[in-house]
Amino acid sequence: MSMIISKHRAAALVGAALIAGTAVVPFAIDASSAVAAPAGVNGTVASGTSFAPVVDADKPAVVTVTTTMKTTDVSSEQSPMEEQFRQFFEQQGIPLPKQAPQHQQGERAMALGSGFIISPDGVIVTNNHVIDNAIDIKVTLDDGTELPAKLVGTDPKSDIAVLKIQASKPLPTVAWGDSDKLKLGDEILAIGNPFGIGTTVTAGIVSARGRDLHSGPYDDFIQIDAPINHGNSGGPLVDRDGNVVGINTAIYSPNGGSVGVGFAIPSNEAKAIAAKLQKNGSIDHGYLGVQIQEVTRDVADALGLSTPQGALVAAVTGDTPAARAGLRTGDVITAVGGGSVKSPRDLSRLVADMAPGNKETLTVWRDGSSTELNVTIGGSDTGDKQAAAEQSDGKQEGSPRLGMALSNLTPDIRDELNLPRSAKGAVVTGVNEDAAAAAAGIQTGDVIVSVNDQPIANASDVKKAVANAENSGRKSVLLLVERDGNKIFVAVPFSAA
Repeated sequence: MSMIISKHRAAALVGAALIAGTAVVPFAIDASSAVAAPAGVNGTVASGTSFAPVVDADKPAVVTVTTTMKTTDVSSEQSPMEEQFRQFFEQQGIPLPKQAPQHQQGERAMALGSGFIISPDGVIVTNNHVIDNAIDIKVTLDDGTELPAKLVGTDPKSDIAVLKIQASKPLPTVAWGDSDKLKLGDEILAIGNPFGIGTTVTAGIVSARGRDLHSGPYDDFIQIDAPINHGNSGGPLVDRDGNVVGINTAIYSPNGGSVGVGFAIPSNEAKAIAAKLQKNGSIDHGYLGVQIQEVTRDVADALGLSTPQGALVAAVTGDTPAARAGLRTGDVITAVGGGSVKSPRDLSRLVADMAPGNKETLTVWRDGSSTELNVTIGGSDTGDKQAAAEQSDGKQEGSPRLGMALSNLTPDIRDELNLPRSAKGAVVTGVNEDAAAAAAGIQTGDVIVSVNDQPIANASDVKKAVANAENSGRKSVLLLVERDGNKIFVAVPFSAA
């Protein structure tokens, strides 16, 4: 498996182990279509007994995936998922292993990953990052037979790929299990080919569920403590019944090896995506065109929501389905297409699963009441960002109640913050570390662009809007802040001021 690191933590896709020369790459990262019944285990293995029956039944269906690629693809460029994982963990201040030295352009390298057979006619499921950028793919069966593989389909967003091989006889298979039934503490087995040393089985337990590594809309990883390493990517995670409950995909590793923190894609997600890939070869995910964030208790109080649920719209990209539907910054999406949205991840998954062109209904909390908007789901994440236009002077203001000093945007300040001339708002020039703004996360250099969904033209507007919010009896004031090119909502409670 290849090792990939995401934007906010230190997990690593247990990707393909590089086998050209002696180097090991530190960053590699519907079963209903089966034509015959998969191999099964003769009865459930009782807790505390040997896993041998499971291994005997499943190991023949686990394969090694060998890919050939140009070294420029391996060394010079990371896949998007690898880059997301790396950024995720570096932002958490977690140390990461150094990458292998780059090779000369034009050289070729071979890398190893794992996979498993889901139908006797040779359909194999693995990770997308195992075969990403490959110019040739081969599969080695458990008995040593090596066969060329054809790429049937791949979905980078979910990190799932489907391969097909032609064999002279029906092949052994594994059956999909129900990942929703997994509980913390359940025993599991990870099967794969770590470091290219040969098929290996490791045992452990389910350590956590629902881990979000911020690598895509489908992040819902199973965390396990069974040792998995480079080369394990794409291998099956199986339960005591021998059924596949996950695909081993990522690890947290400060040193490049397993430290007992691994992540697997749940089988219920993988099964559905693999079935679509078998049918169509690719998946066109739905798209709205919004930046969203969590609705905290303070945010809910500021917006008059009784329950801190939904997805708060921090920004709407111009000329996108969201913009055309009339979504606004400050809206809280609580449902889409009849599906309840309790968190930003719920919205991401619901929209990603929708087909582009579908006409859906969005339920939105706006201005203290619920309303519905009609949206046509898009299939592209491109769109032009719109900018406001307004000039302001450098007058200094402040919000003593919240503990922050403000200034109007001047040409010099815009240049210093790399803001366009059209940018409007008020820049935070100082924060009292003992006051509410600092506790809520406001930083010097933040640009406040709205207060309680009211646009801000200058520092004086902020002061007035904060005072109005407090006088109206609100428990919190909701600030829309632009920081490093991104917009986020920050709720500042008056009780802490």
